[in-house]
Amino acid sequence: MTFRSHMDTALAEARAAAARGEVPVGAVLAGPDGIIAQAGNRTRERNDPTAHAEMLVIRSGCALLGQERLMGLDLYVTLEPCPMCAAAISNARIARLYYGAADPKSGGIAQGPRIFSHPQCHHVPEIYDGIGADESETLLKSFFAARR
Repeated sequence: MTFRSHMDTALAEARAAAARGEVPVGAVLAGPDGIIAQAGNRTRERNDPTAHAEMLVIRSGCALLGQERLMGLDLYVTLEPCPMCAAAISNARIARLYYGAADPKSGGIAQGPRIFSHPQCHHVPEIYDGIGADESETLLKSFFAARR
């Protein structure tokens, strides 16, 4: 089987989130047959601090598949997941995590609390960082520069 990245779709979701006034983060949940769910941040739109792109695709994937575990599936995210999303990724048993930009301020994987390194973490996905990082960083920096 040939590897196919879905980071371009995640980046499109991040751009759509920015157009809605949301922090530009996008996520895609995919399996061997392609994309299962995709979303961008919707925290402001939904008045929901948990409506991060990762949480939305995990919820959609679980609902669509009718199960609480997403074993064997891949998650693509434009920004390093925060601690909340990292815990959800672990709880959902996602097989592989691909993310773009590092998040020194709020990241929960390579930064800050490093959720997957704790003994209380029951599942650690394979992690691939830096995928589409330049475009992700540029999108985030442009978004926040326009807000200042």
